[in-house]
Amino acid sequence: MNVPTHPSARLAPGALAAALLLTACGSAVTSAPPETSTMEAVTVENCGRDVVIEGAPEAVVGMHPAQTELMLRLGLADRLAGQAQTESQALPDDVAALAADVPVIGGVMPPSREDLLAVEPDFVYSPTTYEFTAEQGFASIDQLEQAGAAVYVATGGCAERRMGGEVTDLFTDLENIGMIFGVEDAAAELIAQSQAELDEVEAAVADVEPLRVAQVYVDGTTLQAIGAGIEYDILGRAGADNVYGPDQSAFADFFAATISPESLAAEEPDALVFSVYDEAHEAATREFLESTFPDMPAVREGRLIAVSSADVFPGTLGNISIVRQIAEGLYPDAF
Repeated sequence: MNVPTHPSARLAPGALAAALLLTACGSAVTSAPPETSTMEAVTVENCGRDVVIEGAPEAVVGMHPAQTELMLRLGLADRLAGQAQTESQALPDDVAALAADVPVIGGVMPPSREDLLAVEPDFVYSPTTYEFTAEQGFASIDQLEQAGAAVYVATGGCAERRMGGEVTDLFTDLENIGMIFGVEDAAAELIAQSQAELDEVEAAVADVEPLRVAQVYVDGTTLQAIGAGIEYDILGRAGADNVYGPDQSAFADFFAATISPESLAAEEPDALVFSVYDEAHEAATREFLESTFPDMPAVREGRLIAVSSADVFPGTLGNISIVRQIAEGLYPDAF
């Protein structure tokens, strides 16, 4: 399990989350893109901004391994000028070698303003807007644009999208990146592979009796429920009957809410899904859930499903694969 330590994954539970062979994500690496000189200006709407690209970028920084991976799978390894937050999630084995020579400009945290500007990017591709928080010492979007770099944020990482994010937001990103770099066919192929994986899960769980599932995040002894955003959409696509949802007042303004153990126990969920950022966190969370809720159906039936926080992070192929992982955990006989 690849696990992130990205600060926003800690602050916002569960999210704020071979070259020719298909991988577990159902994706492959494509050939090189067309020459930049053939590209015309492209304008895409992103997080309420118009991002204007005058010719395909040649010096790209992937601000998280999820975005670096997508660049690699679209055949854009030669366009990467830097990769950031490399210690937050390992690149898949089949593409890791393609990024071996790409400068690392950030380990656990996003790069500082100075380190990012030093590689002279003309395009910065980020999972969230957090990476551009000037108060944290990061380059702001305005500063990057003044330095000549266009900025693109994963659709699900836009502030206005956080509460209603969906798995298929990734497809919007792939379509936009495909246009920006002139690799529309490669992007369409990756979308088709991902959609086929979602369709397969949908067919598998079409006739199951939905289990009532609560998604939670445990930090020490603090228990939080997840009831909106991409996490909610992921559970629904996996065939779950969500215990918590955006129509509930607790999730009117934020996708997570602190709850008491008693309130969760009263819901008697059939399964619990919980996100973790490393093996120690998973072990601690399991111990907490098993000791706190020994009579809960989810615990009695052994339906405690751990998922990597990286897989609920905006704009990652993990948004696709996690749907199947949860569905298989809930309905193993359907696969």
